[in-house]
Amino acid sequence: MLQTLYRAAAGAFTAVCVVAQYWLLIRGDSLAGMAGSSLRFFSFFTILTNVLAAAILLIPLVAPHSAAGRFLTRPPVRTAVTGYIIMVGVIYYLLLRDLSQRQGWPMFFEYMLHYVTPPLFVIDWLAFVDKRALDWRVALSALGFPLAYLVWTAIHGAATGWYPYPFIDAAELGYPRAFLNTAGLVLVFVALQVALVGIGRLLPRRGERGA
Repeated sequence: MLQTLYRAAAGAFTAVCVVAQYWLLIRGDSLAGMAGSSLRFFSFFTILTNVLAAAILLIPLVAPHSAAGRFLTRPPVRTAVTGYIIMVGVIYYLLLRDLSQRQGWPMFFEYMLHYVTPPLFVIDWLAFVDKRALDWRVALSALGFPLAYLVWTAIHGAATGWYPYPFIDAAELGYPRAFLNTAGLVLVFVALQVALVGIGRLLPRRGERGA
């Protein structure tokens, strides 16, 4: 019961924050402007990862026997997304927090999506995910989504000259520097996933706590 209530509350909160930030962005846009704003909005790793987090928390609750519900319940999948959302919070805090020019409600929801939803998801992983069978190969299989994101960002950036984050802005930094920054982030992500697997194996099984 506690797990269900927590996931419902955390998932709903994450979904509301994403939807609210999207609405604040597109309100007042023309149809053409809305299309462009939507494309950029969903080109941020932060947004995509928070959408994934909300889906993982909510879909298994509302459709537990569906293919998506069963897939999103798997510990390796939840561990991979835990790594993604930790990166969201850490990179924002270290590299991006002083660059934002948002104010008011957009700034509020930006903080929610970087400072609040990541800890909510990590707490779920620590408290409710069965981590004892995690395999070290999770660190490599979890790379699929970030690598696909980076490929899309490179293609979209080359076509439009717009990049969602300054540290991968090839138009400003040049391709060699942007590539080195990207490679560094990938290595950090792999190390983070390895650390999560290690932590998961060290933590006691849920039934063993207090034994």
